Amino acid sequence: MAKRSTKTKPKAPRKAKAAVKVTLHDRLRRLLLRSIAFVFLVLVAAVLLGRVVNPPTTAYMLGESYRLDGVDHEWVPLELISPVMARSVVAAEDANFCEHWGFDVRAIKLAIAEGSNRGASTLSQQTVKNVYLWHGRTYVRKALEAGITPLVEAIWPKRRILEVYLNVAEFDEGVFGVEAAARHYFDVGPEALSAQQAAQLAAVLPSPKKRSASRPTAYLKRRAAQIRSGAATIEADGRADCFES
Repeated sequence: MAKRSTKTKPKAPRKAKAAVKVTLHDRLRRLLLRSIAFVFLVLVAAVLLGRVVNPPTTAYMLGESYRLDGVDHEWVPLELISPVMARSVVAAEDANFCEHWGFDVRAIKLAIAEGSNRGASTLSQQTVKNVYLWHGRTYVRKALEAGITPLVEAIWPKRRILEVYLNVAEFDEGVFGVEAAARHYFDVGPEALSAQQAAQLAAVLPSPKKRSASRPTAYLKRRAAQIRSGAATIEADGRADCFES
């Protein structure tokens, strides 16, 4: 009687299955890396474009325009804005604007120590939020803001960041940009704003829907006086040089 063979057959199907698993994993990894690279390139392209092309509107502006059936907004170059207006906004919102790379670490530490986030957001971050993102306090938006801000700081000069901010910031309900704000509140062009008018405009920025630059409360008058003093200080100590040179 013939003996049965005791040799085992190779487990080819298992090896093939393992090979398939490795290939699928590699494909997914490559797809993820390509997706990240694509998003990064899109962001870089958008920031490069923003250096030379003035944004005609923003997501928030579009939303307000739909809600209010139109907004008041007209772009004006930084050269046609009173220098004291630029200094006032920096003094009010980001006194160390010329000294940081997008994030004011000192302001962040101070805000954490005081248990508040007021004053921790720089003009660069606010510009990124206004131009490229949306308003709100979601973690996704904050993460995107943190990623795009260094790109803007690396590609845009400080003058450009401030110019864009001054043209997209909200100064009253439906009033966007310093050109519209100057005429709305004081019936003058942005090039003719006085130091006091500029300080009052800068003072409404944290709460533009609740404050009025032309009808200032006692608090807003005190705040405007602080801003006016701060604007003179940053001019004297050189902290305005990066956008006035």
